[in-house]
Amino acid sequence: MPNHVAPATASDPASAFLRLLNVLDTLRTECPWDKKQTMETLRHLTIEETYELSDAILEGDLDEVKKELGDVMMHLVFYARIASETNNFTIVDVLNSVCDKLVNRHPHIYGDVEVQDENDVKRNWEQIKLKEGNKSVLAGVPAGLPSLVKASRIQEKARGVGFDWDNKTQVWDKVEEELQEFKEEFNTLDNEAIDIEKAESEFGDLMFSLINYARFININPENALEKTNKKFIKRFQYLESKAKENGKALQDMTLAEMDVYWNEAKSL
Repeated sequence: MPNHVAPATASDPASAFLRLLNVLDTLRTECPWDKKQTMETLRHLTIEETYELSDAILEGDLDEVKKELGDVMMHLVFYARIASETNNFTIVDVLNSVCDKLVNRHPHIYGDVEVQDENDVKRNWEQIKLKEGNKSVLAGVPAGLPSLVKASRIQEKARGVGFDWDNKTQVWDKVEEELQEFKEEFNTLDNEAIDIEKAESEFGDLMFSLINYARFININPENALEKTNKKFIKRFQYLESKAKENGKALQDMTLAEMDVYWNEAKSL
């Protein structure tokens, strides 16, 4: 395999992007692994990189954010390189396409449309997408999104065309209504049979209404839940470590004994 001189570190955005293109072109033609990659083989790796970026953002680790952004950008360039090999499109087509879309969907910046606030911008965005050929306001919500994220995006899309509650009080009333319905229907004795399909449906309604309320008070439900996940993991691992220090196994401890360490973890 021939040796290649790595392109020098760049000092401006255009040169840095060209450096990435040059490096990837070399890898695509010279590296056995890179030669074999297709859009399909890269797909799951891209999803993994995106989640790693998300984790870094939630952790507030900007050095890691920088690293993960680079990984994601490399994947985007890789897809464009693969497409160029079959003359479908190039990275230039990709960049021009997104620029054209942004210009077209911001007539208040590149045209004579006037807006009062971000809600006007969102409404214009959805209306322009329909004019561009989208058959439904919800067509832009990917089917493969995780359900929590998808619910949030569905609600945002509907709001963009005016299909929404007037205020958060109405939304909270809906939350309480769904919670009461769920409680009355499924707060049964342990030995009573539960219609799981109906329970899932009602629980889904409750979650959807809670996500709706979160949107009204500017809480990202995905971020909120993931932060709670991380908090639980941190506290549970503290519980595990303290139990081990004292020569105890969790499965042999009472809940009251575990609560002592859990409460310690909460105060950290």
